[in-house]
Amino acid sequence: MYAYDEIDRTLVNERVAEFRDQVKRRLSGELSEDEFKMLRLQNGVYLQLHAYMYRIAIPYGTLSSEQLRRLAHVARRYDRGYGHFTTRQNIQFNWIKLAELPDAMADLAEVGIQSMQTSGNNMRNVTSDQWAGVAPGEIEDPRIWAELLRQFTTLHPEFSFLPRKFKIAITASEHDRAAIKIHDIGLRLLKNEQGQTGFEVLVGGGLGRSPFIAKTIKPFVHGHDILSYVEAILRVYNQYGRRDNIYKARIKILVHELGIEKFAAEVEEEWQQIRDGVLKLDDGIIEDIRSRFFYPAYETLPHMPDELKQAAHDAKFEAWRKNSVSAHKVQGYAIVTVSLKPVGKPPGDATADQMDALADIADKYSFGEIRVGHEQNLALPHVRKRDLPAVWKALEAIGLAIPNVNLVSDIIACPGLDYCSLANARSIPIAQEITRRFANHDTANLIGRLHVNISGCINACGHHHVGHIGILGVEKNNEEFYQITIGGRADEGAELGTLIGPAVPYAEVADVVEDIVEAYLALRARPEELFVDTVKRLGVEPFRERVYATR
Repeated sequence: MYAYDEIDRTLVNERVAEFRDQVKRRLSGELSEDEFKMLRLQNGVYLQLHAYMYRIAIPYGTLSSEQLRRLAHVARRYDRGYGHFTTRQNIQFNWIKLAELPDAMADLAEVGIQSMQTSGNNMRNVTSDQWAGVAPGEIEDPRIWAELLRQFTTLHPEFSFLPRKFKIAITASEHDRAAIKIHDIGLRLLKNEQGQTGFEVLVGGGLGRSPFIAKTIKPFVHGHDILSYVEAILRVYNQYGRRDNIYKARIKILVHELGIEKFAAEVEEEWQQIRDGVLKLDDGIIEDIRSRFFYPAYETLPHMPDELKQAAHDAKFEAWRKNSVSAHKVQGYAIVTVSLKPVGKPPGDATADQMDALADIADKYSFGEIRVGHEQNLALPHVRKRDLPAVWKALEAIGLAIPNVNLVSDIIACPGLDYCSLANARSIPIAQEITRRFANHDTANLIGRLHVNISGCINACGHHHVGHIGILGVEKNNEEFYQITIGGRADEGAELGTLIGPAVPYAEVADVVEDIVEAYLALRARPEELFVDTVKRLGVEPFRERVYATR
């Protein structure tokens, strides 16, 4: 966990007071909705279909149990008893009244939670690997660098009014769990031949109307220079990014139109002017941030405790353990992924009661720490292996011991037309129906790793472009239709999915997913061949034939 200092607390409290005054003036009519819009967006407040939506940042996905309990309090006191975890390591509340928003914001500020820059044309929440600091083989904890970037970009006067929103993600592991290649800037922590810590820097990733996979702009930037290099990228974008066309305003369009070589040259020229200035990080600054992260006092524990050997005789526990428990860098410990994808429920939602219970579980079994992943699941990062049976029972008691992580029912979905004023079609009911179709865990395990991503509009908040199966809602003659892509992925081998054919009506989407899965089971070369590998080997044609043969 990171310990916020007095500067952070003062900044957050001042922001609450400022927003309280803005809301007061809006409610009195002193501010029109147009005048209020920019002010509320920079505090994470959207106007959705039915009410204001409040988006709260969870920097690099790390929460304390105290903070999770406070989120539960906000859900219970100001909303309708639940919150929605997003693909950006945020949480959203969909029903908060505008008059009560400052009070909710103040309650969150007491435990170090804020919503600055979770919307608007500025730097959004800096995201990272939900297993950061505990993953085996990691270069080092990437959250140290994410925190440096968070402090650097929060309320930065030069970058508070960019051409469009801007997102940074960081990973330090060989396997990319932070989806860095679909971000405006992706940073991969590494060491060069001299053993120095630095970053491969990628730019120009993003989904939405014009999806792109990020390209490497510089293979290695020393850690001391990362702030100045990021600033150089932002300055070039701020200067040349389109402000006359919202659809061409993202950095991905600028990189595409200039070409990566020209863009890199512009950044290099800018960087050479500032790299040795005030943004150069010395070891003392880096170590100061590092020292503010507190890690558990791990015990010396056996690799296979007796409690785990005994619990292995319980088939239900073993199914959960094999699916939801992952290796930890410290012997005797494990990482537990908590699926927020129960059968028939909206993906990513957690009730206030579940959040309170998870906070209790984290206190008892995970040193009071919880993580949020971009797949809309949670993780307990420090669980003793001997405690796994007890954790499983505790999760089962609140309906969250669901052994479907990375399986077909572990669906990523945006809120869609049920909530969002931008959406063309519903996402949640589609996800609910697919989870019902694949509720049998034996069937899901037979299928293996398969990610289904659903977006209710072209803005791609559900990351449908990089789903193994991607589903995009579109509107045709006032009816909901859905385009289907296959073969996408968001990891270190990130690729955009390929459209398989014409859009299908709402009532047929789950049938199409079943057809695609059945085709995969018949076409895969061996049981271990993943869906995306089968698609890569054969292309989309065999799946297209199966889906449209009788349509």
